[in-house]
Amino acid sequence: MSDGFINLNKPAGMTSHDAVNRVRKIFSTRKVGHAGTLDPAACGVLPIAVGRATKFIEYLTDCDKSYRAEILFGLATDSGDLDGEIIARAENFIPPTREDFIAVAENFVGEIEQRPPKFSAIKIHGRKAYDLARKNLSFELPSRRVKIFRLELVAFDENSATIEVDCAKGTYIRSLAVDLGERLNLPAALKNLVRVRVGDFNLDDALTFDELNASKLLPVENCLRHLPTFELAEHRVRAFLNGLPTTMHAADEKFLRVESGGKFLGVGRIERGNLLSSKIF
Repeated sequence: MSDGFINLNKPAGMTSHDAVNRVRKIFSTRKVGHAGTLDPAACGVLPIAVGRATKFIEYLTDCDKSYRAEILFGLATDSGDLDGEIIARAENFIPPTREDFIAVAENFVGEIEQRPPKFSAIKIHGRKAYDLARKNLSFELPSRRVKIFRLELVAFDENSATIEVDCAKGTYIRSLAVDLGERLNLPAALKNLVRVRVGDFNLDDALTFDELNASKLLPVENCLRHLPTFELAEHRVRAFLNGLPTTMHAADEKFLRVESGGKFLGVGRIERGNLLSSKIF
């Protein structure tokens, strides 16, 4: 069985789970998973792990992400995008100016408070929020702190604005669209969303389903370059692979990409001054 990551260009209209199922058929294996759910209406970068690479998915979830999003002014939906039911509409509204939008957008750069949309995969008492929302059950998702590193306006007209966003994990662009509208005193919803980057996975290099085959799999170690690399002494390799600790001087709770002699061994974590194998390849 082949092992590695795929930089998939997920098409709009497909869930991330549907994308995983299609990759399972292409590679004839059940051992497939994705890193970072992408909304069905959105398209773009969806990292997919195949075979033993699935053990390392968790180390991609903390990666920064980049998006291109089009925000539509004048209406709001229960989901925050155009797949939802319209809950508010502004007729004959006075559109914001480009300057108005830029001034408001500046307030969203940095660490901000954000409330995730009810139609999301966040779990409430073990149940996914979107399942509760579809049944019209009453619940509230708590707000949380997220980080936006860059928010740039790239296109603008009286009905919509297109932005590019660099952000940390956990940021919902649908919520950002709604919040930007509220600051402009207008209902707003996400019209289009493209994820252009997840860590080192970029849209320019992403593949369609028709382009997938075993030769296009990316080596696991190449997809973990955001982790600091640690060169393990050869005489400690067997201990690492057997789960035994290696004493070292480093900060606690830090993950490392562990190599020895240029060979990737797995991911280690630092705990109380010891290097421990977290996942071995």
